[in-house]
Amino acid sequence: MLSTVLTSTLTFSSFAICVITALICGLIVAAVYKKAVHATGNLTVTLALLPAVTAMVIMMVNGSLGVGVAVAGSFSLVRFRSLPGKASDIVILFLAMGLGLCTGMGYVMFALCMAAVLSLVFYLLSVSVFGENERCYRCLRVTIPEDLDYTDVFDEIFDTFTQSHKETAVRTANLGTMYQITYDIVVNYPQLKLQA
Repeated sequence: MLSTVLTSTLTFSSFAICVITALICGLIVAAVYKKAVHATGNLTVTLALLPAVTAMVIMMVNGSLGVGVAVAGSFSLVRFRSLPGKASDIVILFLAMGLGLCTGMGYVMFALCMAAVLSLVFYLLSVSVFGENERCYRCLRVTIPEDLDYTDVFDEIFDTFTQSHKETAVRTANLGTMYQITYDIVVNYPQLKLQA
């Protein structure tokens, strides 16, 4: 399981085994992520292909220190060139890249085992209540016209649907014609279920 299929020279058969394994790992991760988090199609396709692309790059580096440093730099740019996502998006992208690294180094059985085990753990943790709070903390931003008195206009709504609320910021928006008010609110899940 911890032996590599790659030799000192890259052959077509070993390249094909690594890339096909990376595609299988990517499909496993993408399917589990789509089922657990209801991800967009764009991210799902990315997750399916990312291990194979990573494996191909790692196989081309093949021990060259300079090329390896360049690849590490380009991977670090990927995070800063994209929109910030959820924590689950980041973790699943790291999993896909890690599986690509494993298959790119020739550890195909290890990659398949890790894809199955970590995808299963990710799915179980996503559908369980692990890590959820009894309370729901949120930051709420409301944009209103400047002529509306906002000091107590939302009090009835907050009293009905939140346990607590606190106004944290007020700023002008849209060239001064609107106010953007930021609230920190706490919502209890059981209370929401009773209201629905």
